[in-house]
Amino acid sequence: MPEPMPPEHHLPGAGRTPEDGAVADTGMGGAMDLATAEGETLEPPPGGPPGAGPAEGGASAERARSLWSDAWRDLRRNPVFIIAGLVILFLVFISLWPSSITWLSPLKCDLAKAQEGSQPGHPFGFDGQGCDVYTRVVYGARTSVTVGVLATLGVALLGSVLGGLAGFFGGAGDSVLSRITDIFFAIPVVLGGLVLLSVVTSNTVWPVIGFMVLLGWPQISRIARGSVITTKQNDYVQAARALGASHSRLLLRHIAPNAVAPVIVVATIALGTFIALEATLSYLGVGLKPPTVSWGIDISAASPYIRNAPHALLWPSGALAVTVLAFIMLGDAVRDALDPKLR
Repeated sequence: MPEPMPPEHHLPGAGRTPEDGAVADTGMGGAMDLATAEGETLEPPPGGPPGAGPAEGGASAERARSLWSDAWRDLRRNPVFIIAGLVILFLVFISLWPSSITWLSPLKCDLAKAQEGSQPGHPFGFDGQGCDVYTRVVYGARTSVTVGVLATLGVALLGSVLGGLAGFFGGAGDSVLSRITDIFFAIPVVLGGLVLLSVVTSNTVWPVIGFMVLLGWPQISRIARGSVITTKQNDYVQAARALGASHSRLLLRHIAPNAVAPVIVVATIALGTFIALEATLSYLGVGLKPPTVSWGIDISAASPYIRNAPHALLWPSGALAVTVLAFIMLGDAVRDALDPKLR
């Protein structure tokens, strides 16, 4: 004989209001509180934003992380990068607005004050022609920074395009470019400058910049080629190719953003090298020529008077050394931040 049904108030969940939460029969004579279980499943993950589920919080954190964001975070904590960056910012400032820290003209000279030392209003003294050394050092920064930046941009653009295309398509074009770069690597830079620039009579910076681009692009080209060859073998590039992505889309959207880091590192270090090369060529008399103001020209002019007026040689030499060192330190810091192997 079947047992009678229990009273209503004895049923599981009886007497509960909607505010108390829903109750579901488990089918085994028991009940489960859905309100408690649901509240536990909707609890936000630790560290996630309020109201966000586990998947949403994890995806947001993953989107926020990238090679460039991690590199910038490391650079901000690197004292070498901060010091080099401040020096370079100061050089850029005086290159754009030299009259803000000096009131004299670099071409205004007084032979009566030739080789004199420091005086009030002239902290660096005078050179062999009676020109203010401080003013010429300030205006020389404009020439050096201009030559270095323009030469680096030209070298990076030409080398990246040629090397990237050769590494992506391969074949005969890649072989021809490799042999051409070998020929350029065999040319001594200083000797090539003496030969090519000795026939130039222009007093502008463009012949020197053109020479640096002509002999400097093979290094960037080889770096870009190797980086593109490595990147195009990654799975995400192969997947995009399988989905029918065009060559231009593969290069611009998938390969270039992930292959450009080594090019940036080499170009940053090369900028300081180009500044030193311009000073060397100007010192030898085949680079920039007067009346252009250049540290290399001033070092060359002050060399015969090193015993009588050493200040005329030391100040432009020191400015050149600090500038080159700042760009090399910046390049080293960028390399350490962008190299995943060092993390």
